[in-house]
Amino acid sequence: ADRQLKIKDLVLSAHERAVRNCPWTMGLWKSYLLALERHGADHQTVTDVFEKALNAGFIQATDYVEIWHSNLGYLRRRVDFKWSRELDELRAAFARSLDYLKQDVEERFSESGDLSCTIMQVWARIEALHCKNMQKARELWDSIMTKGNAKYANMWLEYYNLERSYGDAAHCRKALHRAVQCTSDYPEHVCDVLLNFERVEGSLEDWDAAVQKTETKLNRVNEQRVAEKEALLSRQEEEKAEHRRKAKADKKAQKKSQKANRTGDKRKAEDEYEEEWGEDAELPSKRLRGEEGFGSTATEELMETESGLFGRRAPPSRKSEPPGFRKNQQGLSEAPRQPLDTSKEQRKDEDSVFVSNLAFNLEDPENKLRTFFQGCGTVQQVRPVFTVKGAFRGYCYVQFEDRLAVSEALKLDRQEVDGRPIYVSPCVDKNKNPDFKVFKYKTAVEKHKIFISGLPYSCTKETLEDLCKQHGTVKAIRLITNRSGKPKGLAYVEYENEAQASQAVLKMDGTMLENFTLSVAISNPPSRKMEDKAAPSRILGAAMMRQPQGARGKGRTQISLLPRSLYRQSDPDAKAENGTVSAPHATVTDGVHGGPGTASLDTQTKSLSNEDFARMLLKK
Repeated sequence: ADRQLKIKDLVLSAHERAVRNCPWTMGLWKSYLLALERHGADHQTVTDVFEKALNAGFIQATDYVEIWHSNLGYLRRRVDFKWSRELDELRAAFARSLDYLKQDVEERFSESGDLSCTIMQVWARIEALHCKNMQKARELWDSIMTKGNAKYANMWLEYYNLERSYGDAAHCRKALHRAVQCTSDYPEHVCDVLLNFERVEGSLEDWDAAVQKTETKLNRVNEQRVAEKEALLSRQEEEKAEHRRKAKADKKAQKKSQKANRTGDKRKAEDEYEEEWGEDAELPSKRLRGEEGFGSTATEELMETESGLFGRRAPPSRKSEPPGFRKNQQGLSEAPRQPLDTSKEQRKDEDSVFVSNLAFNLEDPENKLRTFFQGCGTVQQVRPVFTVKGAFRGYCYVQFEDRLAVSEALKLDRQEVDGRPIYVSPCVDKNKNPDFKVFKYKTAVEKHKIFISGLPYSCTKETLEDLCKQHGTVKAIRLITNRSGKPKGLAYVEYENEAQASQAVLKMDGTMLENFTLSVAISNPPSRKMEDKAAPSRILGAAMMRQPQGARGKGRTQISLLPRSLYRQSDPDAKAENGTVSAPHATVTDGVHGGPGTASLDTQTKSLSNEDFARMLLKK
């Protein structure tokens, strides 16, 4: 507004009141100086106002730089470069501004406020443009570079542009060679500017010298960057190792304190059930430690069975929680929940499904599951199972009004609830049917399906579908996960026909996906064999190898003590399956399944009877 208002007294009085009421605001002083110049105030008045501004007490060092720029611009506009008096006054003002910033401002704020030396840059350009004094301009730029600006490419390029405009080619070349030598932030850009300059101005010798200098600089920069990257990685590894050591020490101290707080009395079954899942006995379907992928002796899809989890029989009191379990502290503090009325008159197994593998910290499981199954039919009741202390056990029963809704509910098997796959199975009384198990996937060869292992854990169903549909029509994709919903890096992909599946195996086997090598084969899951309870030849071995484990896991004395000579091969004609080499009960000899010792045991003579032993004694 003050630039358009032409009433001098009104404008100047308004600025005077403004700086009197807010003297710490640099913008007001700057506008006041420009208004004085705009309305033709005498030089002494402008100088007096500028001196008052310096004593106003600004709160930032950069404010003093701005007010000096305003004053120097005013003095530059007064100079008639044909006469020397105003020019000398301007040069004296530039020198005074540099001394003021170095002494007064830097002493007050611990910085000059002009890190890029903008005042000196303006001074050097005025000397070069108006005074034709390149020698003075070069001296000023030498001073600028000695103040810590030599490592910045933009400063050297500003100096080069000044030389290009008002200097000569020799000084331009000298400036660019110094820039290549000293720049550390953008050396590639400075090297390109030097080479482009020599393409236009230089001779062959100048070009060769520039190429050699830029190559030497870039090689040194690359080596330095590699060293910095290695140092960063090493530092990160050390930090991770320190973090792991600290976490291990904290965990050890926590276990020690928990052990000290335990009483000598025998713990109840419910207390044992609520222990940390990693310290309890392993889950029934958990394989031995170290077995990964489809290389285990059991099927890779064992995680998808609920042995011991479905049916109306309550799980054992000493049951381990799935990964990711956290105790429901809120539930423990609440009053014990009242059990539902599950009398035989209201409970109908044929109209119910059994839902397991739910999170132990699931909030309001009854309403959440009622909402989840409402699309299948009318839900009559949801019966979640709790401990006596009110903690959710991770499974429940869902009863429908219509029996047809059960088949629709079974289709929701393996769907996720709060990020975990849930297992939906028929509600069967295991007291009457102890051997009832459900496995909905085939265990024979399926030539229209492929099995993929080695997938990255971050691989999604959509990513895998985009990869597989290049070789045919994909009908279904099944990513294998553990009980907590975390992927195992395995998947089954169903194609429309066998030819497409064979083509996918040929094209995808051994390919890379996110730095992971994929292994692709025709689907041939390991066969699922039920336990033969009546086999007398395996009673001893089974008893020795399947001893119950204690609360601390498998002890040293619980290993199998069955002599190697008593091992028998139950299935010598084992065929190659996805991830398996031999049958689950193959002979173990010399530490290798199906090794040389197996043949010798296969040719063993039959067992001796009591009469044979009698003959042997009589011969003696």
